[in-house]
Amino acid sequence: MRVVIVGSGAAGLTAASTVRKYDKEKEIIVITKERDIAYSPCAIPYVIEGTIKSFEDIIMHKPEDYKKRKNIDVLTETEVIDIDSRGNKVVLDNGEKIDYDYLVLSTGSTPFIPPIKGVNLDGVFTVKTIDDGRRILKYIEENNCKRAVIAGAGAIGLEMGYALKKRGLDVLIVEMAPQILPRFLDPDMAEIVQKYLESEGIRFILSKPLEMIIGDDKVKGVVVGGKEFDADIVILSTGVRPNIDLAKKAGCKVDKAIVVDEYMRTSIKNIYAAGDCVEVVDFITGEKTLSPFGSTAVRQGKVVGLNIVGKNVEFPPVLNSAVSKIGSLEIGGTGLTAFSANLKRIPIVIGKAKALTRARYYPGGKDIYVKLVFGEDMKILGCQIIGGERVAERIDLVSLAIYNGVKAEELCKMEHCYAPPVAMVNEPISLAAEEALNYFKNL
Repeated sequence: MRVVIVGSGAAGLTAASTVRKYDKEKEIIVITKERDIAYSPCAIPYVIEGTIKSFEDIIMHKPEDYKKRKNIDVLTETEVIDIDSRGNKVVLDNGEKIDYDYLVLSTGSTPFIPPIKGVNLDGVFTVKTIDDGRRILKYIEENNCKRAVIAGAGAIGLEMGYALKKRGLDVLIVEMAPQILPRFLDPDMAEIVQKYLESEGIRFILSKPLEMIIGDDKVKGVVVGGKEFDADIVILSTGVRPNIDLAKKAGCKVDKAIVVDEYMRTSIKNIYAAGDCVEVVDFITGEKTLSPFGSTAVRQGKVVGLNIVGKNVEFPPVLNSAVSKIGSLEIGGTGLTAFSANLKRIPIVIGKAKALTRARYYPGGKDIYVKLVFGEDMKILGCQIIGGERVAERIDLVSLAIYNGVKAEELCKMEHCYAPPVAMVNEPISLAAEEALNYFKNL
């Protein structure tokens, strides 16, 4: 039996490793267009800023490691250009055909390039692969770049903006929405992050798109709101689009992404899909959505691998929990924001709290801001947290609470630990829940 996996990202390699964990006999082949595998794209900004020393440090395994340790073959710099789903074959760019018994499509996503003039100039980059990161650093050094423009104020755009600022560049971030992190935070929480980044010297233009990139052969500037701004390098961080072309060729059902069931099966027998390229279900709304996060890809890869070996495991609906660190700020969110709830006309109650991460008298404590979103039945629906430390753990806690239908009163009463070096005697999540509950009782 042969398992062929297209793509060497988090979903594909996790699927491969999971199959091998439970089945020592199946032949496993991973095929990827990239030269490097098993690296973390999320770490690219932190290499560029200098916190991580080199791109080699974020490569966790080499192709030969998979062969030696797990008997998994990895074909690098090789592209699958077609799929014969009736004959159970994939066609490679060199003309070779490989049979499969099970096929996994983990084809990922591609950065969206806005349809504006100048995007093909030298000095215009996206941030998706490790080679993108290498090219950005090389261009900065070879061209002595002093001024950078980032298009898009999502997490990657802000991480890159801070990274380039830390390298000594003047940074301007352009966002067409009226706030930064528009899919992640409500405006009041986003303002905390924006003020911090402005204090670090980063400039913002909001509510305006990038209209044009100026230059002859390479970037010289941009046009935003009819005004020109000088730039030596431009980073496009304007979202991603699922790679679905191969799935279409195979005859798989697609919409905005590859359509899969709860077992990560496509509409074609023995073809699975996972990662950025697939649709998922939103836990709260029940609607189809995308979840282009490494954490989602790993969980989906495990489900695919388990199902290939006959374990019959379902992938649950998502909350799209996410976290980022930009400078000294940790920023996290899960579930619905108040803004998205209002758009969907879901009645909500809000609770907020500001606290410290340690006892007030203990050195090193950081401010932490918590915003909780509850439904009209006072069940928790969403959470946003910004702080100097220990944000991710709290986001994970609230994520579990949402999945289990926990109410504000239960969050107020939850037992939490305390010691001056690591926590306050009052948990910020409980404080925010208490505010929401008091408001609800006074309605």
